[in-house]
Amino acid sequence: MITFIYDKTFEGLLTAVFDAYFRKTFPEALVTEGEPLPLFCDETYTVISDSEKSERVWKGLQKKLSRTALSALTACWLSELPEIDMLLFRYMRKNIDSPKSVEMNFGDPDVLEIAKIYKKVGCERERVLQFLRFQKAVDGTYFAAIEPMYNVLSLVVSHFQDRFADQKWLIYDLKREYGYYYDLSTVTEVRFEEKESHLLTGVLSEDLMMHDEKLFQQMWKEYFKSIAIKERINPRLHRQHLPVRFWKYLTEKQK
Repeated sequence: MITFIYDKTFEGLLTAVFDAYFRKTFPEALVTEGEPLPLFCDETYTVISDSEKSERVWKGLQKKLSRTALSALTACWLSELPEIDMLLFRYMRKNIDSPKSVEMNFGDPDVLEIAKIYKKVGCERERVLQFLRFQKAVDGTYFAAIEPMYNVLSLVVSHFQDRFADQKWLIYDLKREYGYYYDLSTVTEVRFEEKESHLLTGVLSEDLMMHDEKLFQQMWKEYFKSIAIKERINPRLHRQHLPVRFWKYLTEKQK
């Protein structure tokens, strides 16, 4: 069994594809440095991420795949599912080896699995767009925290940049401990060495919250209650359309 060791980045994965074709040896497993090797592994190769190599592979895929299929590749990578890298490696290899794209060959288990994961990641992206709630800080920045199932933050940034182009905001992923900050001109990925309470709980403390933010939150809660029709409340359907895991970040769900 041949195992490739790489840095668990998408660039590293594309570099691994390049190196595999250059070496004419293809891995049966992909691991990161320090990760236990698979049983019966008899050969390892360490991949050094290379932007030139990865770009050549990507350009080759662009010639073969549709824009939707290319989006599926990056979206599936963001799923962070176990062995997603090996699935993507096989998918890319099948497309490279085939005279034409195999993206519509749903009889192939890898193609079908890619399509399923792509749909799941897309659904999670939509949930984040729907259920993100901003809180206004004393410095005028709007802060929102979320903990999505998949790493979809990069997929929603452009929406908020267009929708809220006239205000500063910070959207933070509590699970992955990074976020995106918009300063009215550019969006920057940010990480914090020291984490204040709102970066752990997702809620601004009283001293960091704008003086009228509490009032607006209370008004939103009252509005939410007033439009609800008690006779038509369906808890099961409600949880189906609004997963419980998002409730702790929704203003209208707080007491």
